[in-house]
Amino acid sequence: MAEMSLTGLRVLREVAAQGSFTAAAQSLGYTQSAISRQIAGLEESAGMPLFERTARGVRPTTAGDVLLDRAGMVLDEVDAARQELALMAEPTTGPLRVGAFPTAVAALVPRAMAALHKRQPGVRISLREGGTPTQLKRLSSGSLDVAVIGFLPGGQVTRDRRISLEPLIDDPLLLAVGPEHPLARRRTVDLDDLAGESWIAASADAGDTMIGAWQWADWRPRVELIAKEWTAKLGLVAAGLGVTLVPGLAAAAVRPDVALVRIRSGPASRQVLVATRSGRERSASATLLTELLHDTAAELNAGLRARLRD
Repeated sequence: MAEMSLTGLRVLREVAAQGSFTAAAQSLGYTQSAISRQIAGLEESAGMPLFERTARGVRPTTAGDVLLDRAGMVLDEVDAARQELALMAEPTTGPLRVGAFPTAVAALVPRAMAALHKRQPGVRISLREGGTPTQLKRLSSGSLDVAVIGFLPGGQVTRDRRISLEPLIDDPLLLAVGPEHPLARRRTVDLDDLAGESWIAASADAGDTMIGAWQWADWRPRVELIAKEWTAKLGLVAAGLGVTLVPGLAAAAVRPDVALVRIRSGPASRQVLVATRSGRERSASATLLTELLHDTAAELNAGLRARLRD
């Protein structure tokens, strides 16, 4: 039987408030499938439906209303406790070791670190950039306190029980095109319309890159230019030499002469998580950073939606 998590209860409350899974997903920065999984887990734990599906959306069942009342009290108490702990943590000093995959260092992690520094100026924050497998090894070995990691759907994050994972945001993969590209003024594009494009990636083998998210497509992207660094990829895109995929988390750092376009029925979202050591009490600064990462992720997600509407 599934356990009721705080994340699940927050999702429950947001779905009830919004009246639909889609609106709740947009509000929380999750995919609709992630919202559905959370509600399905709660319903499995409760042993009965929590929402009634209607043509206009969803509404809580009687059981859903009962759980909502309890969930509200639980979440209010948790939030109050976190606020008290944050106030207690104001004078905190000492080191905080943070790791993150490269895209998360574009905006998400630096903004959260800056917010933490304002709240706890005495904390000495160190940052180690690296891929998700590397960050998990560092966390497991005890050389990190907090790690921000990401993975594509269908992958196994880790089987290490010493590591605790907390969902942060579902990060969409977007198409990046140059200013003169025919798609530059489009908001969305169909996946199959991209079959003839020239792609820019970190490897000639599309399956070794984020473009490998296309594992279910009827065609494979043709990688014609290789660039390891994001600055190089976007420079080539801006010059009109090809297209590439950009994670939504990096959108705030994308140069203004590169347009971002959503892909319908295209690459999946990458799930971004916060990882910490299981069974070890978090420091006050690590707890506050985790909360600030959630706040920053929500802000970036709202900014991305606004940019894609312009």
